[in-house]
Amino acid sequence: MNKERSDSPKDGRRSSKNGNSKLTVILLIVFIVMITGAGLGFLTASIHTMPSLKDEIRPAASSQIYDVNGKLINTVHSVENRVPVSINKIPKNLQNAFVAAEDARFYQHIGIDPRGILRAIWSNITDRGVSEGGSTITQQLAKNALLSQERTLKRKIQEAILALQIERQYSKNEILELYLNQIYFGQGAYGVQSASIVYFNKNVEDLTLAECAMLAGIPKSPNYYSPFNNLKAATERQATVLDQMVKYEFITSPTATQAKNDKLRLAVRSSQTDTKNQTASYFIDYVTQYLIDRYGADAVYKDGLKVYTTLDLDMQEAAEEAMKKLPSVRTDGNGLQQPQGALVAIDPRTGYIKAMVGGRGNDQFNRAVLAERQPGSAFKPFIYLAALEGGMTPSSMIEDTKISFGSWSPMNYDEKFHGSVSLRTALEQSLNVPTVKIANQTGVDKPLYYAQQMGISTLVLHGSVNDRNLAMSLGGLTRGVTPLEIASAYGVLANQGVHVDPISVIKIVDRNGKTLEQVTPKEKAVVNERSAYILTDMLRGVINNGTGTAAYIERPAAGKTGTTSDYKDAWFVGFTPDLVASVWIGYDSDGYLNGITGGGLPAVIWKSFMQKALVNVPSRDFIRPNGIVIEPNPTPVLTEQPADGKQPITNPLTPDGKNSKAPTQTDDDSHPVDKTLPPPPVKSDKNTSPPPPPKKTTEPEKKNNP
Repeated sequence: MNKERSDSPKDGRRSSKNGNSKLTVILLIVFIVMITGAGLGFLTASIHTMPSLKDEIRPAASSQIYDVNGKLINTVHSVENRVPVSINKIPKNLQNAFVAAEDARFYQHIGIDPRGILRAIWSNITDRGVSEGGSTITQQLAKNALLSQERTLKRKIQEAILALQIERQYSKNEILELYLNQIYFGQGAYGVQSASIVYFNKNVEDLTLAECAMLAGIPKSPNYYSPFNNLKAATERQATVLDQMVKYEFITSPTATQAKNDKLRLAVRSSQTDTKNQTASYFIDYVTQYLIDRYGADAVYKDGLKVYTTLDLDMQEAAEEAMKKLPSVRTDGNGLQQPQGALVAIDPRTGYIKAMVGGRGNDQFNRAVLAERQPGSAFKPFIYLAALEGGMTPSSMIEDTKISFGSWSPMNYDEKFHGSVSLRTALEQSLNVPTVKIANQTGVDKPLYYAQQMGISTLVLHGSVNDRNLAMSLGGLTRGVTPLEIASAYGVLANQGVHVDPISVIKIVDRNGKTLEQVTPKEKAVVNERSAYILTDMLRGVINNGTGTAAYIERPAAGKTGTTSDYKDAWFVGFTPDLVASVWIGYDSDGYLNGITGGGLPAVIWKSFMQKALVNVPSRDFIRPNGIVIEPNPTPVLTEQPADGKQPITNPLTPDGKNSKAPTQTDDDSHPVDKTLPPPPVKSDKNTSPPPPPKKTTEPEKKNNP
């Protein structure tokens, strides 16, 4: 007898599976259709709202920069210095330099370059850097001439479509001509002809290969790569452009080498610019560069941005008034008063830059941000922090006696030895020999590790010349530090061991009221809060009875002096719970301060600034963490003690370098953040070869040095 197949359980399951499979396929098709439709709809909307090639550029609107309290600091006017020039007058070297630097396949692609996009993505993934961006020259022309600077998918689609239209409507030479007359070169110069006059005082057709490569490198970051603002960076960028020209066979390697060695004759500028007579001119330049890097020059000078910054105008005026105490010894070849100086102040809790003075007010080199100078003894707190984190205390004793490392025998400024001294005394009086001995005990990597974690980015850790030697304990660094970064690093101590990245901009709004950017502070716990407090207490002694008494401001404050042995750099870096500020004095090039030390004029300037800046801020003490007690000795000393008060703890860290009782905080993503840092590298330098003697960094300061 035959049975019906439908009676079979297997056939039933098979039918059910087939039905589910069909349903899945149908749902998948529907999903694909929906996504495709949405994508086509978005693409259609992007095309319909896209400007025509015949559209004129929108009327330019000036951007406005406000301080943290909403006060207008400055209006960035949309003045264009532009003199169009035909492609026939633009040297082939300049054309090729831009193609090599910006779009090597310019003559091959159709407006967009998938290979270039993939190359840029790969460079970013592999962290190799990007020598040519993903956008073609045609896309950049479309963006600069017809589109806003907002970073959205819609704008990128419009940019690509416009680039394809431009390529169909114009020849390659016409596109390159439009581009070279459109781009911004800084100093108010738009287009290659104006840039040639501004930077070299000659017409574009007269430029040499070296000058062409220099100009081609500027638009990537007009303020930073301007040879007027930063000749070193501009020269490095010029070399990169020349190397790209060799890579793409526009010139030979010997020709590039000769161009790199050619001495550039820059145009002579007026010693003063329009903005330099205004309040916060260096800060305005700093913010303007930030905006140009993120949104492009046209957004800043034409799109009417409203930029809300961290600056406090009252504090800025106090800073500028304090810096007027700088002496005027001579005028250099650039018409600048020497010595120069810098002051930068930061709120340690938020990272807000509250005041910034980058020089004498008549040039565009912002020393507060760009000047890498030897810190002298202002670097010593990192040595003492490593000692505290390693188990020493302020009352730990160390011998201030003669010691030699090979041919180097470090000496104190007074050329005397003081026998057995405590860590507190050694730091207060800025004694060199004990500091070197402490660094030798901790190993040089630990102080460098903490310096990096606290915000110092200029340390050199590799290569034949680097900072991993004992000379760094006295501030003898390969490159030096900037006033901004050392202020930020000291802010970690004021902020209970938490580093907050310095920021200058809080919010950016476009001309239509749309918020383009809202910046939030980036925090990271980098130091044990108890070690930060103990070091802070030691640095209070510097101001109360050490080398920094000239900085005394009649409220809880801590700080450190710094002077190089050749009197080329003098520093005072100090802080209260609410504000940290660094002051640097020195000559831009050759010149000596003739006896000015960090405990002298820099401390006086710091005091003058802080007293006015904090006049409306209530005085308060540094927060003392749990586990810190003050022993009732004739000379009060700090020790760490458990909550039950039984016996002092001589080492706050567990064997693995962590403090099991340290409190935690929560970051923006609600993940716990350990208030203590994983231990630094365990490398010890005690058995390494002797370091070279420090050439620039012994501390010439005495107690009560005026």
